[in-house]
Amino acid sequence: MNTKPFLLLVFISVSWSAGLFAQMERIPVDTETSKIKFQEVIDEPGSKNELFNRSIYWLNDYYKDPVRVTSVRDKATGKIIGKHTIKITQTGPDGLKQDVAFVYYEFTIEVRDERYRYTISDLLLKTASRFEIERWLDKSDPSYDPHWDDYLNQIADYVDAWSANLKEKMKPGPEKKEDVW
Repeated sequence: MNTKPFLLLVFISVSWSAGLFAQMERIPVDTETSKIKFQEVIDEPGSKNELFNRSIYWLNDYYKDPVRVTSVRDKATGKIIGKHTIKITQTGPDGLKQDVAFVYYEFTIEVRDERYRYTISDLLLKTASRFEIERWLDKSDPSYDPHWDDYLNQIADYVDAWSANLKEKMKPGPEKKEDVW
């Protein structure tokens, strides 16, 4: 028996599975709701009020129109809720990137003393009807398009950049030294 074709088949299967699992790690799916949900708790020095104020400064810096983006800014509960979009692009045959879709997402920032949590969820493709992007995870879908994997990676990249920017802005600023003269 020639084992080379068999080993090649095993290698291809393992490679494909590893790629699928790597993508699944980047796209977290909530086990209770089966919906995509990015969430992280970050320990950060500061009181609830300080962290809330830092998150407001971040909002004002990150979004062009932060008042329009947010629907809830409740200092008493330490909760901010907003909605925005992620632009999905595709590289055409000519090598130029073109916009192909927009994905709506909802974000929540919750602050407590010494920590905060962000959540990005409810991702919907902007279409005439409701299109939940969890469908992009289903490779057995009859309408499956190989571009969906790239779109999911673009969303994961966006969330990575979004959360990195938030984490950087939530760090306490340098302590101000009193000007003694």
